[in-house]
Amino acid sequence: MPDQFSLSPRQRDDLRAIAAMIVPASDEYKVPGADDPAIQADMLATLGRDAKLVVAALDYLARLAGQPLTELDAAKRDAVAQEFRSSGGAAAATLVRVVLQCYYRDDRVLRSLGLELRAPFPKGYVLPDGDWSLLDPVKARAGTLRRVP
Repeated sequence: MPDQFSLSPRQRDDLRAIAAMIVPASDEYKVPGADDPAIQADMLATLGRDAKLVVAALDYLARLAGQPLTELDAAKRDAVAQEFRSSGGAAAATLVRVVLQCYYRDDRVLRSLGLELRAPFPKGYVLPDGDWSLLDPVKARAGTLRRVP
């Protein structure tokens, strides 16, 4: 299983750059961006089973950019990110999930959301009831989903 040293310096730089684009820092909410050193260290330390897809996503991102993301101007970086998002498939989705999961377990981010700094279990968190009618279009397509054997 790859560890944090399996990423090249360029891959780490691109990970930091794309993470900052996914979740930028906010002075208004007093939270770091996903490119924060502590959040980045968490990502690198916990890649685990996602390492292969994250590396694939970073390699694809590098091919799209043609150079390190940090060297692109803002407009070109945004264009590369849009292409990455639309054509990156499962690897891109995995990279985004890894960025978000590490970001939202950072203590500073949890504090800004008014959440207790604790594991979600065994106490759990109470979620307000949502609008279940939002699932009506999915339920209406009942026969289009694959049945579990």
